[in-house]
Amino acid sequence: MSFSRTLIAFVVILLVRVADAQDSTAPHPWIGYTELQTNLPGGRHANVRTMRATLVKADGTGCRRIAEELVDDPNSWTQFVGWSPDGKLAIVARGWQDPTNAAWEEEHKTFRMEPGKWKLDSCLVDLDTGKVTNLTAVDRVSDYNGGLFFMPDGKTLGFTALIGKISKPFVMDLDGHNKKDVSGDGSGFAYGYSASPDGRLISYHENYQIYIANADGTGKKHITTGHNFNFGPTWSSDAQTLMFLSGEHYHSNPYLVNRDGSQLRKLVDLNGYRSHTLFLDVPDFHEGSSDLPVWAADGRSVFYSALVGATTELYQVTLAGEVTQLTHSKEGTLHYHIEPSADGKKLLYGKKQDGVRQLNVMDLADRNETRITDLHAGQGAMWAHWQRSKTP
Repeated sequence: MSFSRTLIAFVVILLVRVADAQDSTAPHPWIGYTELQTNLPGGRHANVRTMRATLVKADGTGCRRIAEELVDDPNSWTQFVGWSPDGKLAIVARGWQDPTNAAWEEEHKTFRMEPGKWKLDSCLVDLDTGKVTNLTAVDRVSDYNGGLFFMPDGKTLGFTALIGKISKPFVMDLDGHNKKDVSGDGSGFAYGYSASPDGRLISYHENYQIYIANADGTGKKHITTGHNFNFGPTWSSDAQTLMFLSGEHYHSNPYLVNRDGSQLRKLVDLNGYRSHTLFLDVPDFHEGSSDLPVWAADGRSVFYSALVGATTELYQVTLAGEVTQLTHSKEGTLHYHIEPSADGKKLLYGKKQDGVRQLNVMDLADRNETRITDLHAGQGAMWAHWQRSKTP
């Protein structure tokens, strides 16, 4: 081999080793989630008020609380909700409830979200400075404001406000001003509000029926399924397809429909999974938290949980209906709240095993699983979200 060819080969090997070293030391993205106590006596509120927004690196290091100044009352709490598109801001909800109202809810087994009894605000937290901005307190339209998310244009935010006991989708500027109701005419109780990735359409379920509308709320279209329960619409990454649960309450399956409302079709059967997960170890009158199928990063498949006997396993299904079981767990294991990484290589999810709810990350190439939380009996990790872009 000539000297020049030897030198080139050496340089290539050196570059590969440098790249490998950089990969091994590259910073892991943050994962935001909520920690809480799960076994305190007294019902739902006694445990919910222990919720705290928390960060941990994707390798399980660096765990820390954020926005702790929002917990300024024994009956207040924080919940991690999501991220800004650049990953520099965390979305954190701050909740509070009058304990006498909580006792009334326990007795009557229902929520009573009235002014002076409940408050829920949506805030942004700057990870670099720690600054907390309560956006829903600006030009306030409601005492109960949840579901904050960034619109695809990067210039506005969406959220849902409870007004006159009716939940309505809103948009607002990034500073919290210019709040606008986009629920359209004849609106009912709306939930599951999201925007298509191209920013042109929104979707939500209203009185358990699915609607698609223009981003400003005009052109509202009902997606007729023939079912009385339709829930949790989410968009594919190419903005061409909407996925949602449809069927009967606690017995529904994922359906797909084109953005123009055509070609409604069932994607897969959940084998009787009720699409919700209990997050407490004491009786909960609301029976836990929704646990919905999610799109893969490339929009070509869907991840979901389904029952196998007494175990809830993780699955992946292509849009053509080809199913792959991703986990094979010991009996009684529960997987919940799935979210793929932005590059599509990893899967983040909760896993309840041996009575404790922990967070795990799976490498989809080999299905190796890494537990990233270290909780104990009576604690739980819930509602986890990948940081979509690394901070500088």
